[in-house]
Amino acid sequence: MLAGYRTPGGLVLDKVIDHLDPHCREFIAHSPFATLATADPEGWPEISPRGGDRGFVHVLDEHRLALPDRPGNNRVDSLRNLTVNPRAALMFFVPGVDQTLRVYGTTALLRPEELDVDLTEFDRAPLSVLVMTVRRAFFQCPKSVMRSGLWDPEQRVAPTTLTPFGRVIKDHCALEADLPDDATIWADLAQEL
Repeated sequence: MLAGYRTPGGLVLDKVIDHLDPHCREFIAHSPFATLATADPEGWPEISPRGGDRGFVHVLDEHRLALPDRPGNNRVDSLRNLTVNPRAALMFFVPGVDQTLRVYGTTALLRPEELDVDLTEFDRAPLSVLVMTVRRAFFQCPKSVMRSGLWDPEQRVAPTTLTPFGRVIKDHCALEADLPDDATIWADLAQEL
């Protein structure tokens, strides 16, 4: 099946480094959004969006970064996975920039007070902090973001194009009663940031 793929060039393989150099640090400092990938003991993957102000992930030194965990839906699937399988990956995005940064490593979950870093954001301390020891880092080819037109304003979808979120949740949960309209849901969520 993989026979049709060409062998990756030297630059593709050689760009992988084992630390966070100044270029990685710069990218992370401008990133307000990342995805966190983990796997459970059976190998089932989990991917979770993470976001905050630009630079919400703190680079502690060239081999460690700190990802604060903010209040969410309390499923804590990723964190649960990390307690039994500490390997994880982060993919960082910077709005308007087509390349992404991938960082892989092993993790430890700490209480915020265990680090000498102020991780307060939105007037709240995080519930916990994931500290990753970096094993690999590299910038991803921008082709997929370019193909998607992710940052192109012409590609934006009007929220009214999709089924309202409240209706989706009602259907998925087989609820009898309607949920509030999306504007009310978003306003309530904004209070919990």
